[in-house]
Amino acid sequence: MRKLLLIILNLTIISCSKEEIKTEEIPAVSGNQVTLTDLQIKNSGIETSTLSNLDIAHKILLTGQVDVPPQGMARVSAPSGGYVKVSNFMPGNFVSKGQTLAILENPELVQLQQDYLLAKSNLQYAKQDYSRQKDLNANKASSDKVTQKAFNESQNQNIMMKGMAQKLTAVGVNPGSLNANTIRRTFAVKSPISGYISTVNVNIGQYVSPVDKMFEIVNTGDLHLALKVFEKDLNKIKTGQKVFAFTNQNPTKKYEARVFIIGKDFSADRSVLVHCHFVDDSLALLPGTFMNAEMEADSEEGIVIPDYAIITWEEKQYVFEEIQPKTYKMFPVEIGNSENGFTQLLNVKEENTKKKFVIKGAYQLLMALKNVEE
Repeated sequence: MRKLLLIILNLTIISCSKEEIKTEEIPAVSGNQVTLTDLQIKNSGIETSTLSNLDIAHKILLTGQVDVPPQGMARVSAPSGGYVKVSNFMPGNFVSKGQTLAILENPELVQLQQDYLLAKSNLQYAKQDYSRQKDLNANKASSDKVTQKAFNESQNQNIMMKGMAQKLTAVGVNPGSLNANTIRRTFAVKSPISGYISTVNVNIGQYVSPVDKMFEIVNTGDLHLALKVFEKDLNKIKTGQKVFAFTNQNPTKKYEARVFIIGKDFSADRSVLVHCHFVDDSLALLPGTFMNAEMEADSEEGIVIPDYAIITWEEKQYVFEEIQPKTYKMFPVEIGNSENGFTQLLNVKEENTKKKFVIKGAYQLLMALKNVEE
Protein backbone atom coordinates (compact mmCIF):
# COMPACT_ATOMS: atom_id res chain seq x y z
CA MET A 1 0.00 0.00 0.00
CA ARG A 2 2.82 2.31 0.93
CA LYS A 3 4.54 1.50 -2.34
CA LEU A 4 1.32 2.37 -4.28
CA LEU A 5 1.05 5.75 -2.55
CA LEU A 6 4.63 6.60 -3.49
CA ILE A 7 3.93 5.81 -7.12
CA ILE A 8 0.78 7.99 -7.13
CA LEU A 9 2.70 10.85 -5.47
CA ASN A 10 5.49 10.64 -7.99
CA LEU A 11 3.01 10.69 -10.88
CA THR A 12 1.29 13.71 -9.39
CA ILE A 13 4.60 15.56 -9.03
CA ILE A 14 5.59 14.75 -12.63
CA SER A 15 2.15 15.85 -13.88
CA CYS A 16 2.34 19.13 -12.01
CA SER A 17 5.86 19.71 -13.28
CA LYS A 18 4.71 19.17 -16.90
CA GLU A 19 1.81 21.57 -16.43
CA GLU A 20 4.16 24.21 -15.03
CA ILE A 21 6.51 23.75 -18.00
CA LYS A 22 3.58 23.89 -20.43
CA THR A 23 2.25 27.04 -18.75
CA GLU A 24 5.69 28.55 -18.88
CA GLU A 25 5.91 27.87 -22.67
CA ILE A 26 2.63 29.61 -23.54
CA PRO A 27 3.13 33.37 -24.34
CA ALA A 28 0.82 35.89 -22.71
CA VAL A 29 -1.47 37.31 -25.39
CA SER A 30 -3.81 40.28 -25.16
CA GLY A 31 -5.50 41.47 -28.34
CA ASN A 32 -2.77 42.15 -30.92
CA GLN A 33 0.10 42.18 -28.45
CA VAL A 34 2.15 39.37 -26.97
CA THR A 35 4.41 39.17 -23.92
CA LEU A 36 7.29 36.71 -23.76
CA THR A 37 9.63 35.49 -21.08
CA ASP A 38 13.39 35.91 -21.23
CA LEU A 39 13.76 32.29 -22.29
CA GLN A 40 11.18 32.65 -25.06
CA ILE A 41 12.86 35.79 -26.34
CA LYS A 42 16.21 34.02 -26.38
CA ASN A 43 14.83 30.93 -28.14
CA SER A 44 13.01 33.05 -30.74
CA GLY A 45 16.13 35.10 -31.50
CA ILE A 46 14.23 38.36 -31.13
CA GLU A 47 16.18 41.59 -31.61
CA THR A 48 14.89 45.15 -31.52
CA SER A 49 16.20 48.45 -32.79
CA THR A 50 15.11 52.00 -33.54
CA LEU A 51 14.22 52.96 -37.12
CA SER A 52 16.49 55.03 -39.35
CA ASN A 53 16.24 57.29 -42.38
CA LEU A 54 17.86 56.25 -45.64
CA ASP A 55 17.89 57.32 -49.27
CA ILE A 56 16.09 54.50 -50.98
CA ALA A 57 15.29 54.10 -54.68
CA HIS A 58 12.20 52.63 -56.26
CA LYS A 59 12.94 49.46 -58.22
CA ILE A 60 11.09 48.64 -61.43
CA LEU A 61 11.16 45.01 -62.52
CA LEU A 62 11.46 44.61 -66.29
CA THR A 63 12.01 41.90 -68.89
CA GLY A 64 13.77 41.96 -72.23
CA GLN A 65 16.57 40.36 -74.20
CA VAL A 66 20.13 40.85 -75.34
CA ASP A 67 20.20 42.57 -78.72
CA VAL A 68 22.62 44.08 -81.21
CA PRO A 69 22.18 47.32 -83.20
CA PRO A 70 21.30 47.11 -86.91
CA GLN A 71 24.91 47.77 -87.90
CA GLY A 72 25.94 44.79 -85.77
CA MET A 73 24.03 42.25 -87.85
CA ALA A 74 24.46 41.30 -91.50
CA ARG A 75 22.50 39.02 -93.82
CA VAL A 76 24.82 38.16 -96.68
CA SER A 77 23.54 37.44 -100.19
CA ALA A 78 25.33 37.01 -103.51
CA PRO A 79 25.43 40.11 -105.74
CA SER A 80 24.77 37.80 -108.68
CA GLY A 81 23.44 34.29 -109.14
CA GLY A 82 25.84 31.36 -109.23
CA TYR A 83 26.75 27.87 -108.07
CA VAL A 84 28.57 27.52 -104.74
CA LYS A 85 32.06 26.23 -105.42
CA VAL A 86 33.72 26.87 -102.02
CA SER A 87 32.18 27.43 -98.56
CA ASN A 88 34.32 26.53 -95.55
CA PHE A 89 32.59 28.27 -92.65
CA MET A 90 30.19 26.93 -90.04
CA PRO A 91 27.99 28.62 -87.41
CA GLY A 92 30.15 29.91 -84.57
CA ASN A 93 33.19 30.71 -86.74
CA PHE A 94 34.60 34.22 -86.45
CA VAL A 95 35.16 36.18 -89.67
CA SER A 96 36.74 39.56 -90.31
CA LYS A 97 35.33 42.31 -92.45
CA GLY A 98 36.26 41.68 -96.08
CA GLN A 99 37.07 37.99 -95.55
CA THR A 100 35.86 35.62 -98.28
CA LEU A 101 32.86 33.58 -97.12
CA ALA A 102 32.21 31.62 -100.31
CA ILE A 103 33.24 31.40 -103.94
CA LEU A 104 30.53 31.21 -106.59
CA GLU A 105 30.78 30.17 -110.21
CA ASN A 106 28.69 31.76 -112.96
CA PRO A 107 29.40 31.32 -116.70
CA GLU A 108 27.48 34.52 -117.39
CA LEU A 109 30.26 36.39 -115.60
CA VAL A 110 32.53 35.54 -118.54
CA GLN A 111 30.10 37.19 -120.95
CA LEU A 112 29.89 40.29 -118.75
CA GLN A 113 33.68 40.67 -118.74
CA GLN A 114 33.80 40.10 -122.47
CA ASP A 115 31.13 42.76 -123.08
CA TYR A 116 33.01 45.20 -120.88
CA LEU A 117 36.27 44.73 -122.76
CA LEU A 118 34.48 45.10 -126.11
CA ALA A 119 32.74 48.27 -124.92
CA LYS A 120 36.08 49.61 -123.72
CA SER A 121 37.63 48.88 -127.10
CA ASN A 122 34.65 50.38 -128.97
CA LEU A 123 34.82 53.47 -126.80
CA GLN A 124 38.41 54.05 -127.79
CA TYR A 125 37.52 53.77 -131.46
CA ALA A 126 34.42 55.99 -131.05
CA LYS A 127 36.47 58.69 -129.36
CA GLN A 128 39.02 58.66 -132.15
CA ASP A 129 36.30 58.75 -134.81
CA TYR A 130 34.58 61.68 -133.09
CA SER A 131 37.89 63.51 -132.94
CA ARG A 132 38.40 63.02 -136.68
CA GLN A 133 34.85 64.08 -137.55
CA LYS A 134 35.18 67.16 -135.42
CA ASP A 135 38.36 68.20 -137.26
CA LEU A 136 36.74 67.54 -140.63
CA ASN A 137 33.68 69.51 -139.64
CA ALA A 138 35.85 72.42 -138.57
CA ASN A 139 37.34 72.45 -142.07
CA LYS A 140 33.89 72.09 -143.70
CA ALA A 141 34.83 68.62 -144.94
CA SER A 142 32.14 66.84 -142.89
CA SER A 143 28.54 67.66 -142.07
CA ASP A 144 27.24 68.52 -138.61
CA LYS A 145 25.04 65.43 -138.72
CA VAL A 146 27.94 63.04 -139.12
CA THR A 147 29.88 64.80 -136.40
CA GLN A 148 26.89 64.62 -134.02
CA LYS A 149 26.44 60.93 -134.78
CA ALA A 150 30.09 60.23 -133.93
CA PHE A 151 29.70 62.13 -130.68
CA ASN A 152 26.57 60.15 -129.70
CA GLU A 153 28.32 56.86 -130.46
CA SER A 154 31.21 57.87 -128.22
CA GLN A 155 28.81 58.76 -125.39
CA ASN A 156 26.83 55.52 -125.78
CA GLN A 157 29.93 53.36 -125.58
CA ASN A 158 31.12 55.26 -122.54
CA ILE A 159 27.77 54.71 -120.79
CA MET A 160 27.78 51.00 -121.63
CA MET A 161 31.33 50.56 -120.38
CA LYS A 162 30.72 52.36 -117.05
CA GLY A 163 27.49 50.44 -116.43
CA MET A 164 29.25 47.10 -116.92
CA ALA A 165 32.15 48.32 -114.79
CA GLN A 166 29.74 48.81 -111.87
CA LYS A 167 28.35 45.28 -112.34
CA LEU A 168 31.85 43.84 -112.32
CA THR A 169 32.79 45.81 -109.21
CA ALA A 170 29.72 44.39 -107.41
CA VAL A 171 30.95 40.82 -107.94
CA GLY A 172 34.50 41.66 -106.91
CA VAL A 173 36.09 42.07 -110.37
CA ASN A 174 38.33 45.12 -110.75
CA PRO A 175 37.55 46.63 -114.16
CA GLY A 176 40.81 48.60 -114.13
CA SER A 177 42.92 45.43 -114.08
CA LEU A 178 40.71 43.39 -116.43
CA ASN A 179 42.11 42.26 -119.76
CA ALA A 180 41.71 39.32 -122.13
CA ASN A 181 44.08 37.20 -120.04
CA THR A 182 42.38 37.78 -116.66
CA ILE A 183 38.81 36.83 -117.58
CA ARG A 184 37.41 34.41 -114.97
CA ARG A 185 34.13 32.66 -114.21
CA THR A 186 34.19 32.74 -110.39
CA PHE A 187 33.66 35.52 -107.88
CA ALA A 188 33.93 35.81 -104.09
CA VAL A 189 31.22 36.63 -101.56
CA LYS A 190 32.83 38.63 -98.74
CA SER A 191 31.80 39.52 -95.21
CA PRO A 192 30.56 43.12 -94.82
CA ILE A 193 31.32 43.17 -91.05
CA SER A 194 33.46 41.41 -88.47
CA GLY A 195 31.65 38.98 -86.21
CA TYR A 196 30.48 35.44 -85.61
CA ILE A 197 28.56 33.46 -88.21
CA SER A 198 25.15 32.56 -86.77
CA THR A 199 23.52 30.94 -89.81
CA VAL A 200 24.80 29.12 -92.91
CA ASN A 201 22.26 28.35 -95.65
CA VAL A 202 24.48 27.07 -98.49
CA ASN A 203 26.05 23.80 -99.61
CA ILE A 204 28.65 22.99 -102.23
CA GLY A 205 27.04 22.82 -105.69
CA GLN A 206 23.92 24.72 -104.63
CA TYR A 207 22.64 27.46 -106.91
CA VAL A 208 21.95 30.74 -105.14
CA SER A 209 20.27 33.86 -106.47
CA PRO A 210 20.70 37.45 -105.24
CA VAL A 211 17.52 37.12 -103.12
CA ASP A 212 18.78 34.06 -101.21
CA LYS A 213 20.25 34.58 -97.74
CA MET A 214 23.56 32.73 -97.63
CA PHE A 215 24.98 33.73 -94.23
CA GLU A 216 24.00 35.65 -91.11
CA ILE A 217 26.77 37.38 -89.13
CA VAL A 218 26.50 38.95 -85.68
CA ASN A 219 29.00 41.35 -84.18
CA THR A 220 28.87 40.66 -80.43
CA GLY A 221 31.25 43.52 -79.67
CA ASP A 222 28.34 45.97 -79.35
CA LEU A 223 25.72 44.09 -77.35
CA HIS A 224 22.98 46.01 -75.63
CA LEU A 225 19.92 45.25 -73.55
CA ALA A 226 16.46 45.88 -74.99
CA LEU A 227 13.87 46.12 -72.19
CA LYS A 228 10.10 46.39 -72.37
CA VAL A 229 8.73 49.22 -70.22
CA PHE A 230 5.00 49.64 -69.77
CA GLU A 231 3.21 52.97 -69.87
CA LYS A 232 2.72 53.22 -66.08
CA ASP A 233 6.50 53.14 -65.46
CA LEU A 234 7.64 55.15 -68.47
CA ASN A 235 7.74 58.51 -66.65
CA LYS A 236 10.20 57.01 -64.14
CA ILE A 237 12.80 56.18 -66.81
CA LYS A 238 15.58 58.59 -67.71
CA THR A 239 18.70 58.39 -69.85
CA GLY A 240 21.71 57.32 -67.81
CA GLN A 241 19.76 55.35 -65.19
CA LYS A 242 21.33 52.22 -63.72
CA VAL A 243 20.02 48.82 -64.70
CA PHE A 244 21.01 45.47 -63.22
CA ALA A 245 20.12 42.55 -65.48
CA PHE A 246 20.23 38.83 -64.76
CA THR A 247 19.22 35.56 -66.37
CA ASN A 248 16.73 33.00 -65.06
CA GLN A 249 19.53 30.42 -64.94
CA ASN A 250 21.81 32.53 -62.73
CA PRO A 251 19.82 35.28 -60.96
CA THR A 252 22.67 36.07 -58.54
CA LYS A 253 25.01 37.20 -61.32
CA LYS A 254 24.11 40.80 -62.16
CA TYR A 255 25.09 42.65 -65.36
CA GLU A 256 25.23 46.42 -64.92
CA ALA A 257 23.95 48.63 -67.73
CA ARG A 258 22.88 52.24 -68.40
CA VAL A 259 19.83 53.55 -70.28
CA PHE A 260 20.86 55.29 -73.51
CA ILE A 261 17.76 55.27 -75.75
CA ILE A 262 14.08 55.46 -74.78
CA GLY A 263 11.63 54.46 -77.51
CA LYS A 264 9.15 57.04 -78.78
CA ASP A 265 6.24 54.83 -79.82
CA PHE A 266 3.98 52.30 -78.09
CA SER A 267 3.52 48.71 -79.18
CA ALA A 268 0.18 46.91 -79.13
CA ASP A 269 0.54 46.03 -75.41
CA ARG A 270 1.23 49.69 -74.48
CA SER A 271 4.92 49.15 -73.88
CA VAL A 272 8.01 50.98 -75.12
CA LEU A 273 11.44 49.53 -75.83
CA VAL A 274 14.26 50.99 -73.74
CA HIS A 275 17.81 50.26 -74.89
CA CYS A 276 20.64 50.00 -72.37
CA HIS A 277 24.42 49.76 -72.85
CA PHE A 278 26.27 47.18 -70.76
CA VAL A 279 29.01 48.72 -68.61
CA ASP A 280 31.27 45.74 -69.35
CA ASP A 281 31.59 45.37 -73.13
CA SER A 282 33.33 41.97 -72.96
CA LEU A 283 30.36 39.91 -71.77
CA ALA A 284 29.91 36.33 -72.99
CA LEU A 285 26.22 36.80 -73.75
CA LEU A 286 24.44 35.71 -76.90
CA PRO A 287 21.98 37.91 -78.83
CA GLY A 288 18.44 36.83 -78.06
CA THR A 289 19.17 35.76 -74.47
CA PHE A 290 16.13 36.45 -72.26
CA MET A 291 16.94 38.77 -69.35
CA ASN A 292 15.23 40.09 -66.24
CA ALA A 293 16.23 43.51 -64.98
CA GLU A 294 15.89 45.80 -61.99
CA MET A 295 15.92 49.50 -62.75
CA GLU A 296 16.47 52.11 -60.07
CA ALA A 297 14.03 55.01 -60.24
CA ASP A 298 14.42 58.34 -58.42
CA SER A 299 15.56 57.84 -54.83
CA GLU A 300 14.00 59.59 -51.84
CA GLU A 301 14.71 59.72 -48.12
CA GLY A 302 12.36 57.73 -45.92
CA ILE A 303 12.00 55.74 -42.71
CA VAL A 304 13.13 52.17 -43.38
CA ILE A 305 13.22 48.78 -41.69
CA PRO A 306 14.96 45.53 -42.71
CA ASP A 307 12.90 43.48 -45.17
CA TYR A 308 12.71 40.45 -42.87
CA ALA A 309 11.13 42.59 -40.11
CA ILE A 310 7.96 42.94 -42.19
CA ILE A 311 5.41 40.14 -41.97
CA THR A 312 2.28 39.53 -44.03
CA TRP A 313 -0.97 38.44 -42.41
CA GLU A 314 -4.26 38.17 -44.30
CA GLU A 315 -2.81 40.14 -47.25
CA LYS A 316 -1.68 43.04 -45.05
CA GLN A 317 1.79 44.02 -43.85
CA TYR A 318 2.80 44.45 -40.21
CA VAL A 319 5.79 45.09 -37.98
CA PHE A 320 6.10 44.49 -34.24
CA GLU A 321 6.66 47.45 -31.93
CA GLU A 322 8.15 46.90 -28.47
CA ILE A 323 5.65 48.86 -26.37
CA GLN A 324 7.35 47.87 -23.12
CA PRO A 325 10.11 45.44 -22.18
CA LYS A 326 9.26 41.91 -23.40
CA THR A 327 5.87 43.03 -24.80
CA TYR A 328 5.35 43.45 -28.54
CA LYS A 329 2.41 44.84 -30.49
CA MET A 330 1.48 44.28 -34.14
CA PHE A 331 1.68 47.57 -36.03
CA PRO A 332 0.09 47.80 -39.53
CA VAL A 333 2.33 49.44 -42.11
CA GLU A 334 2.19 50.72 -45.66
CA ILE A 335 5.34 49.79 -47.51
CA GLY A 336 7.09 51.78 -50.20
CA ASN A 337 10.35 51.34 -52.07
CA SER A 338 12.74 48.47 -51.33
CA GLU A 339 16.49 48.46 -51.88
CA ASN A 340 19.55 46.68 -50.49
CA GLY A 341 17.58 44.74 -47.88
CA PHE A 342 15.56 47.70 -46.56
CA THR A 343 11.93 48.68 -47.16
CA GLN A 344 10.41 52.12 -46.75
CA LEU A 345 7.53 52.51 -44.24
CA LEU A 346 5.14 55.16 -45.54
CA ASN A 347 2.80 55.51 -42.56
CA VAL A 348 5.44 55.70 -39.81
CA LYS A 349 5.93 59.26 -38.55
CA GLU A 350 9.24 60.83 -37.65
CA GLU A 351 8.52 60.77 -33.89
CA ASN A 352 8.14 56.97 -34.05
CA THR A 353 11.76 56.55 -35.09
CA LYS A 354 12.78 56.73 -31.42
CA LYS A 355 10.64 53.72 -30.58
CA LYS A 356 11.97 50.19 -30.77
CA PHE A 357 10.75 47.74 -33.39
CA VAL A 358 11.51 44.06 -33.84
CA ILE A 359 14.11 43.59 -36.57
CA LYS A 360 14.66 39.85 -36.02
CA GLY A 361 12.17 37.19 -34.95
CA ALA A 362 9.02 38.92 -36.25
CA TYR A 363 7.70 35.73 -37.81
CA GLN A 364 8.11 33.83 -34.51
CA LEU A 365 6.10 36.55 -32.73
CA LEU A 366 3.35 36.25 -35.33
CA MET A 367 3.18 32.49 -34.82
CA ALA A 368 3.12 32.89 -31.04
CA LEU A 369 0.33 35.49 -31.25
CA LYS A 370 -1.89 33.69 -33.73
CA ASN A 371 -1.38 30.16 -32.40
CA VAL A 372 -2.43 31.18 -28.91
CA GLU A 373 -5.45 33.04 -30.28
CA GLU A 374 -6.60 29.87 -32.02
